[in-house]
Amino acid sequence: MRQELESIRRRKQELLHDIQRLKDEIAEVTNEIENLGVTEERKSMQRNKQMAMGRKKFNMDPKKGIRFLIDSSLLKNTSDDIAKFLYKGEGLNKTAIGDYLGERDDFNIEVLHAFLDLHEFTDLNLVQALRQFLWSFRLPGEAQKIDRMMEAFAQRYCRCNPGVFQSTDTCYVLSFSVIMLNTSLHNPNVKDKPSVQRFTAMNRGINDGGDLPEELLRNLYDSIKNEPFKIPEDDGNDLTHTFFNPDREGWLLKLGGRVKTWKRRWFILTDNCLYYFEYTTDKEPRGIIPLENLSIREVDDSKKPNCFELFIPDHKDQVIKACKTEADGRVVEGNHTFYRISAPTAEEKDEWINSIKAAISKDPFYEMLAARKKKVSSLKGL
Repeated sequence: MRQELESIRRRKQELLHDIQRLKDEIAEVTNEIENLGVTEERKSMQRNKQMAMGRKKFNMDPKKGIRFLIDSSLLKNTSDDIAKFLYKGEGLNKTAIGDYLGERDDFNIEVLHAFLDLHEFTDLNLVQALRQFLWSFRLPGEAQKIDRMMEAFAQRYCRCNPGVFQSTDTCYVLSFSVIMLNTSLHNPNVKDKPSVQRFTAMNRGINDGGDLPEELLRNLYDSIKNEPFKIPEDDGNDLTHTFFNPDREGWLLKLGGRVKTWKRRWFILTDNCLYYFEYTTDKEPRGIIPLENLSIREVDDSKKPNCFELFIPDHKDQVIKACKTEADGRVVEGNHTFYRISAPTAEEKDEWINSIKAAISKDPFYEMLAARKKKVSSLKGL
């Protein structure tokens, strides 16, 4: 009897031991599962934090931002993966996307074509395709970048719509004509609005020496006339990107438009524009002067030394296309037929004049369109 009781006691102890061991194992597994959840959450938070940092870096410097994301294993170093990242565009500055896509490096060009492959243009007319394309980024200001991007667009459109145009040159030339038409019809500074007849005449002979169907041109004209292209707003930090690395900055005196008083302003020259601020700490400019198609000259002023002027050549009474912010926050068009500015010293005046001259550019669309039309004409003669 005693032996049986002892045996039962031992089995009970063993059973309790086994139960405790199972409890310990369950607790250990539960703890591991909980820790795994915390670890995955931390990893996800860290990844989101790095991705946000990568987007900010991209908006400041596109190439450095892409390199950071690749080094952080957030992007694969392939044109397809980078193109998808740019196409999605979440939190990215549209201007920065355009700058990156327009670069002439072989890899950037691969990304550009992969980016265009993500656009589906099949059965869209040219204006519809351009609306989709130009909404996904902002065209850069440099002529060579625009040329590469519009060449790639023409190639993609023609692949999606074989037989619409005789060649990609035709698509390229007509695309520029449509963009220029949009500006002419909807820019309030353009007084002489082109008619559909003039638009049709402008595009004669561009289809490998032949004319495009008049109905096609009329449809494109009507589409643009009824609805202008929409310019995408920047999702990223646009002002930080714009003013991060200016061509030149400093204090200058500016003569008012209607009220001829001199006011001290902080000027920043970047991206073919002259911005001026009331204080260096201001986040938004008081005024913006696009330099496109302007000229600059040194002038004498009886009241201020070291002066220079921005003006429209051959149109001295035409108001310069610019804008400014009023004291109540309203953004209004500028009313200057010229901008007279005074530098602190003669040396700074010369430096500003040289810097602005380098930034001033003619509208690149007209130059590229003329060059491509010349190419089409020369091919016709062969």
